[in-house]
Amino acid sequence: MTDASSSDIVGEKQTFKIRRLEITDKRNGYMELLSQLTVTGSVTDDEFDKRFKEITSYGDDHLICVIEEESSGKIAATGSVMIEKKFLRNCGKVGHVEDVVVDTEFRGKRLGKRVVEFLTDHCRAMGCYKVILDCGVEKKEFYEKCGLVNKGIQMSKYF
Repeated sequence: MTDASSSDIVGEKQTFKIRRLEITDKRNGYMELLSQLTVTGSVTDDEFDKRFKEITSYGDDHLICVIEEESSGKIAATGSVMIEKKFLRNCGKVGHVEDVVVDTEFRGKRLGKRVVEFLTDHCRAMGCYKVILDCGVEKKEFYEKCGLVNKGIQMSKYF
């Protein structure tokens, strides 16, 4: 396991801690936060627990981080990364960043940038040769501030 331990971020009269997702975070607003990004559906506690255990079984190859506002315990931001193992580049690895979102209540505190840095640091520690993500045009400037560059277009087919 790489060292993706928690660290404190101090904001205006608020202290935030970045750490891995914990099974108890569903009751701290994790699913509500994800719903600010896209459709989440009605995930029961049992479904959450089962998926959490599945994801954590992948170890460092699938990391979900959260930023917790410490005084309330509320999840203020999140993001995830999956490590793809390839044959290219001498059996290299690529990090795929997904699901980066900051709660509307906490935006403007650079938490999104901190999530992206945490995830890219994890990828570097895992030996990835690059980190990629897909985003809408309206998020391009944010990700450029995080050190990423536009390398093409995204294609999708939804089922």
